Amino acid sequence: MSSFTSLNFLEVTNEAGAAPRPPSSTPFSEDSEKGVEATSGKEVEPVDSLNLIGLQQKEERTTLIEEQLLETLEKESDVVSEKSSDFIVFRKCKFAENSLPSQEKNIFKDDGVSEYVEKPSSGSLETDNVKSTHNGKPSLESREGGTPYTPKEKCQDSVGNGESYASQEENESTEKPEEKLKKTMRVQSNENISDNTSVAHTSLKSCASVGTGFEKNFELNSILSAIRSNGFLEGRAENGAMVEEAWETLQKSYVYYKGNAVGTLAAMDPTAEALNYNQVFVRDFVPSGLACLMRSASAGGDPVIVKNFLLKTLHLQGWEKRIDNFTLGEGVMPASFKVLYDSHRQKETLVADFGGSAIGRVAPVDSGFWWIILLRSYTKCTQDYTLSEMPEVQRGMKLILNLCLSDGFDTFPTLLCAAGCSMIDRRMVSHSVILNLSFDSSVGIYGYPIEIQALFYFALRCSRQMLKPERDGKELIERIDKRITALSYHIQKYYWLDFTQLNNIYRYKTEEYSHTAVNKFNVIPESIPDWVFDFMPLRGGYLIGNVSPARMDFRWFLVGNCIAILSSLATPAQATAIMDLIEERWEDLIGEMPLKIVYPALEGHDWRTVTGFDPKNTRWSYHNGGTWPALIWLLTAACIKTGRPQIAKRAIELMEQRLSKNGWPEYYDGKAGRYVGKQARKYQTWSISGYLVAKLMIENPANLPIISLEEDKRISMPKLTRSISF
Repeated sequence: MSSFTSLNFLEVTNEAGAAPRPPSSTPFSEDSEKGVEATSGKEVEPVDSLNLIGLQQKEERTTLIEEQLLETLEKESDVVSEKSSDFIVFRKCKFAENSLPSQEKNIFKDDGVSEYVEKPSSGSLETDNVKSTHNGKPSLESREGGTPYTPKEKCQDSVGNGESYASQEENESTEKPEEKLKKTMRVQSNENISDNTSVAHTSLKSCASVGTGFEKNFELNSILSAIRSNGFLEGRAENGAMVEEAWETLQKSYVYYKGNAVGTLAAMDPTAEALNYNQVFVRDFVPSGLACLMRSASAGGDPVIVKNFLLKTLHLQGWEKRIDNFTLGEGVMPASFKVLYDSHRQKETLVADFGGSAIGRVAPVDSGFWWIILLRSYTKCTQDYTLSEMPEVQRGMKLILNLCLSDGFDTFPTLLCAAGCSMIDRRMVSHSVILNLSFDSSVGIYGYPIEIQALFYFALRCSRQMLKPERDGKELIERIDKRITALSYHIQKYYWLDFTQLNNIYRYKTEEYSHTAVNKFNVIPESIPDWVFDFMPLRGGYLIGNVSPARMDFRWFLVGNCIAILSSLATPAQATAIMDLIEERWEDLIGEMPLKIVYPALEGHDWRTVTGFDPKNTRWSYHNGGTWPALIWLLTAACIKTGRPQIAKRAIELMEQRLSKNGWPEYYDGKAGRYVGKQARKYQTWSISGYLVAKLMIENPANLPIISLEEDKRISMPKLTRSISF
């Protein structure tokens, strides 16, 4: 199991004044039980010398085993303490036992108190109201990979009135035979989610049958073997090594310009040609920047690299952006940049790509949005408002927003964009669409994709917080407010699909006229793909991929839905339903490696016509249903915001089983994400940084506000009157 598995350990301490003695590791014989029972009476019968010799011989034979056990446990405890600092170190405790002289040797020959923990057996011991709480919930109920033991039955007093064990030896016993020893049990929970775990201390009733009770119920070997079988010790150590490796690799990917770190390389695969992976991609740097922001300064956090990145890309925005004979808009941010060394001039130079070198020569629409979002994250984390208030930074934001808020022929508040303008940068438009300027039922990423709409909304709200109402700033803020209201209504209304809405679309009438038409986009019910009816659960829903006249893209897109949750574009009820869908369709959307970027994959005729026989976008590969572990940070943030961190923890555990061993690949292939992608680069930086951000947020959910916005109460959905469809 992973480091998030809770294990509960019992510590029994003696609170009486007498010096405690441990139980024997050998079960009592009938004669020895009689001897124990005799200790609770007022008179003690002499013990037969032959029985005493036999017990001494048994004790001598078990001493070697006990000493070997001690030596092994001490070594393992040292190893564990070195590998996992927050693992509960075994403390030692002694137990009061019967009075036989040969059984007064300590099991653990060491100073202090010895500990004796063991696997329970039925019907021997029960605690009275033993509770260990975490966030108000009992932590002794169950855990992944096994059930922690909890004593079930009360210990029955086998000698009279529940009196404790008293020693008959006058030279070692300082207590009266009838004095009761108070014992307490403490339950500790080792869990990585929170440091606020409260522990209850409860008194235990004394038990006279130490030989038949404690010994059978508390075998140290059994507990340790159970821990090893669950992989807890090895899992924590392995995960700690994985995190350390991730940080080291991330730092090696830093790109420096004039001595300052300004970004991270896309990948550092020594076995593959660099191509464009030796550049700093704006989109790819976002999780790297978040990791540097969320990590504490004492542990090596580096917010300076984020500031340098923001300023350097802002500087590149001011360059002239020309592709062939066409000049791009002034507010376009670069898709990527790299640092080159000019040997003749003996200086470093920056080279930016605004889409002229990209696949398909498409300008990046999402780069400017990610830049604004990261700027807000930097400001939120560092409380450094001087950066966002700089005149050049304010101007950069306004250029991006003016480019997106400009008037056009659109009748929708959504942002029209070309194919390949975001993370899914491959050609996903069929030849018939290009040639005939018509729409195809099997659509790609163009028009009004949910990913761009969610990022657009997120950037608008972040800009709204950082823009200063000076000069033309006030007018721009008013335009932002109007667009936010219209966009949120449009997405929540027309992009949302659950079982009820699917049934409504299935019953749509077509060719409706008037502004009150129900089927506003004239969607043909027969265009609904068959897989949707099987995929849609009764509980759950999601924002579909695309909506435009006469067609709907019913596919699931991870990035768009997670960004909609983080930006509060999705309502709280919709956000909960999205999490429900992920749980209901875990095998389809998560599989053996998180996370499916899109579901389902295009196959057969659809793949040939839509992708143009793209060899990299075959079914269940790359952007056509491939698995991208780099996106785990988005899912984790969305899970924490909706109060479902267990979903993220489960996905992270799947990643930790293979991601590092496979060399941190860019993506995985196969319907379940079982195979490393056939063209995937190893040591992909955002696969590494995405994992680190997910870990940082799970370990400290207080990092969530850095990348999340609360719901804007001022935005309300207007009520519209609908007409009756004929």
